[in-house]
Amino acid sequence: MNSSVLLQLVVMLVQLWPCSPSTQNSSPHHTVQSFTAARRVKRGWLWEPLFATEEQISPHPVYIGQLKSDLDKQDGNLKYILTGEGAGSFFVIDEYNGKIYLTQKLDREKKPFYTLRAQAINRSTQLPVEPESEFIIKVRDVNDNEPQFLDGPYVATVPEMSPEGTSVTQVTATDADDPSYGNSARLLYSLVEGQPYFSVEPTTGVIRMASQMDRETKDQYLVIIQAKDMVGQPGAFSATATVTINLSDINDNPPEFQQRLYYMSVSEEAPVGTTVGKVFAEDRDIGDNAAMDYFIEADSSDVFNIITNNETQEGIILLKKRVDYESKRRYSIQVKAVNRYIDERFLKEGPFEDTTIVKINVEDADEPPVFTLENYVMEIVEGAMRGALVGVVTARDPDDDESPVRYSIVHSSHLKRLFSINEHNGAIITTEPLDREIASWHNITVTATETRNPEKISEANVYVQVLDVNDNAPKFPKNYETFVCENAVSGQLIQSISAVDQDDSGEDHHFYFSLAQEDSNSSHFTVKDNQGKSGFSRQEQFYFYLPILIEDNGTPPLTSTNTLTVTVCDCDTEVNTFYCRYGAFMYSLGLSTEALVAVLACILIFLVFFLAIVTIRQQQQKKAPFSEKMEEFRENIVSYDDEGGGEEDTEAFDISALRTRAVMRTHKPRKKVASEIQSLYRQSLQVGPDSAIFRQFISEKLEEANTDPSVPPYDSLQTYAFEGTGSLAGSLSSLGSSSSDVDQSYDYLADWGPHFKQLAGMYSSHRTVGD
Repeated sequence: MNSSVLLQLVVMLVQLWPCSPSTQNSSPHHTVQSFTAARRVKRGWLWEPLFATEEQISPHPVYIGQLKSDLDKQDGNLKYILTGEGAGSFFVIDEYNGKIYLTQKLDREKKPFYTLRAQAINRSTQLPVEPESEFIIKVRDVNDNEPQFLDGPYVATVPEMSPEGTSVTQVTATDADDPSYGNSARLLYSLVEGQPYFSVEPTTGVIRMASQMDRETKDQYLVIIQAKDMVGQPGAFSATATVTINLSDINDNPPEFQQRLYYMSVSEEAPVGTTVGKVFAEDRDIGDNAAMDYFIEADSSDVFNIITNNETQEGIILLKKRVDYESKRRYSIQVKAVNRYIDERFLKEGPFEDTTIVKINVEDADEPPVFTLENYVMEIVEGAMRGALVGVVTARDPDDDESPVRYSIVHSSHLKRLFSINEHNGAIITTEPLDREIASWHNITVTATETRNPEKISEANVYVQVLDVNDNAPKFPKNYETFVCENAVSGQLIQSISAVDQDDSGEDHHFYFSLAQEDSNSSHFTVKDNQGKSGFSRQEQFYFYLPILIEDNGTPPLTSTNTLTVTVCDCDTEVNTFYCRYGAFMYSLGLSTEALVAVLACILIFLVFFLAIVTIRQQQQKKAPFSEKMEEFRENIVSYDDEGGGEEDTEAFDISALRTRAVMRTHKPRKKVASEIQSLYRQSLQVGPDSAIFRQFISEKLEEANTDPSVPPYDSLQTYAFEGTGSLAGSLSSLGSSSSDVDQSYDYLADWGPHFKQLAGMYSSHRTVGD
């Protein structure tokens, strides 16, 4: 084992070496600590355990120990060298004797130990006489740090009225001193402020309730906790922390009315739902613990109601029924406030509720008239004469029975006025007879108005029932089609009939049927049984008209005569309805079957002949095209948008358009008009028809243009594409025999009238070249 390893083992033993009691209790200001230990021997090295006390302050280096080689003869031939952490700064060594000194103040909380290396060399040869060895200098702790509360300030909450010993919170302080050496880091907690309500455990810092506290008395406490090191011994460092303790609320207080008697008032005109007033019961608790509900007790009239405003915790008294000053002028109700959420732990302390009395006065107001009934039901028989009494409505002024009231009926503008009312006594009469079959009920709105104050009006509904009288005779519900065979036997049923009655019967309608007296003796029919002869002859009588007498069971009974038409059919016993109707139709026309067949045959032949003619003419039209002359007589009106020189559009007859030839017109200079007319004239000579009828048409058009009074007051040039030859009026263009504008004379245009005045001025021989 080499000397370096042995030196490390020795240093470890030094770290575990127990401290003497005198050292543990030494003062932090002790400059040099004495330490007694056996000398450590390492082959070649002799030393003692090395300690340096922190915070030592001295004007001279402080001796902390010595390193010595067993080869040292004390002749100064050996030189000791110190290297490592703090060597030369914190620690120096006497190179002649190996003594180590501390030159600066140490702080254990920054560095608890230093690792150094020692070496002894021969001064003459500068060779090591001992191998380099490592050792440790431990910094011994002194109480130089105060305790600290790192988590402060503290805030805690505990329910009010919590029992003694209830844990509130825990505070913890820390001390940077060495907890393994001495009492520098051993803390002791104490209560500086907060008695007698709270206590603190000395070693743990747990704060507990020392007594029951009421939040309503005080809801917040400031507690100061002190932590001392050195187990609280004199000279120890200390620190304090503030703990804010809030008391949370519990429901330990009942609601209380501040007023034992409330006075309120309400007008008799106030509608249902009106707020009469508010009451308030104070609860010292807060939040849900102060929530309460209000109730009304001992209110037999059930006139008022109360609700709770959850935001303000007020009780709002509402009007549940209308009040009447004349009936009752004041009310007294008892209102109770009860906590909504009750803590069963405090039930033994009494009920969590309170009551108060509310007196309410009814204020008098000018009220509208009041009807004795809200709805009246009246009856009148139908058919009653105009002015018949239906019934009487009555209203009074609740403020003054002697105050007169005026009555009226609210009439709808679109309904017929059937009733009127006496404005003084409220008697309702009819204005014309009523018919139950038209309307069995009538709804009337009657108003009552104070005479002294017309703004006070009230209404009532009157329902008038029209009672039925037997004023409608029974009748057939429909027109019966009754058929009977010529060979019908006596007693055969040919028709079942019924009747209807518009009147209202208290019981089911019952009708009595019989033949009218004037027909009962000679009739072949009876309502029940025909006792006369059997069989009928269509040649003798085709129709039988039976007057049926119908009587109802009303009071008095009414009768009516209804005619039943019986048609005799050509059959034995079974009636074929279709052929019977056909025979009746022929009989009504006065034709026999043979005659009707002949008529239908003639109509059919005529239709066939007509269709044949139409078909032949259509085929001929497809083969023969329209003649060219027929096309030429058609008139086509063409509108031109060429106005030049202030002229309006002209209308011209263009026969070429009917021949599907497109006439292309282009805008040309004014001086080219004559050549254009000549070109169109030549075109008309080539393709136009030489017809007297056509020439007559052109003359008529020209005459219309000359005599038309609606044309503008200036000349208009009308161009005809086809003027023909041999016209009595001559060529309209006067360009037919000329080859140029120079050879053509236009003097005759002056004789054509005022409509050609401008044209004559343009082309006459008197026109100069400068024009």
